[in-house]
Amino acid sequence: MTVQVKTEQPDIAVKTLIGGTKESRIKDFISTLIQNKAALAGAIIIIVYLLMAAFAPLLAPYSPYEIDLENKLTPPSADHWMGTDDKGRDILSRILYGSRLSMGVGFAAVLFGAFFGIIFGLVAGFYGKWVDTIIMRMMDVMLAFPGILLALAIIAALGPSLINVTIAVGAFSVPLFARIVRGSTLEVKRLEYIDAIRSLGASDFVIIFKHIFPNILSPIIVQGTLRLATAILSAAGLSFLGLGAQPPSPEWGTMLSSGRDFLFSAPYIALFPGLAISILVLGFNIFGDGLRDAFDPRMKK
Repeated sequence: MTVQVKTEQPDIAVKTLIGGTKESRIKDFISTLIQNKAALAGAIIIIVYLLMAAFAPLLAPYSPYEIDLENKLTPPSADHWMGTDDKGRDILSRILYGSRLSMGVGFAAVLFGAFFGIIFGLVAGFYGKWVDTIIMRMMDVMLAFPGILLALAIIAALGPSLINVTIAVGAFSVPLFARIVRGSTLEVKRLEYIDAIRSLGASDFVIIFKHIFPNILSPIIVQGTLRLATAILSAAGLSFLGLGAQPPSPEWGTMLSSGRDFLFSAPYIALFPGLAISILVLGFNIFGDGLRDAFDPRMKK
């Protein structure tokens, strides 16, 4: 009977320390997010791009690889809403299909960085001492290099390809996630309910992944959303330099690279892929800011 009372106590402590029941927290979060007009605009932009990627075969009027030399460098018209490139390929179709590549690389890179960063951050924050010192010094070494230079070094070693770009961009995200997770873990592990759970004989694995990790998801989600914008921009930049997707792939960075030779004669070749990147990055940034405000209790009235 005594054991049963002790087992229920941590749950009560969890609800008290993290601010009410799960239903009330979700309701407050959605209410705060809806009131943020910029965050709603960012969410709409992201949803539109996700729909573009999902239904690209249905929305694209032409194949992204279809070459029509008779209609090359055609300006925007009723037949080709965004014009054609130097090989007669429809730019709109290539942008629609390119959303799959650019967003896919961005999501994969952030997931890669978040996975390893969360593991390193949880272990460093929970165990502390020499484990914390070794892990965080490794992260500091990675942060000592500018992100683009670290990515260039990785690609130089692995070779140019979309997969290697994903690894390179994701590698720079690892220390960012690790530092955030470590700081949040240090705060949560000091709470009384963690001591109560440990006194009941719970293993370190259970404490870390069942009781600490769920309570530090907020900063991870915010960081992941903001990193998506940076990852997509970095991947496009590397492809622009010829280190990522290779022609004739309809990746936005590659399309920008192809269009730079026609900036004066046919500026729309580079204009529309550039706008596609800019709008998507803006959407993720303002949506990430809205998530941060919704998750931060200090922003609530």
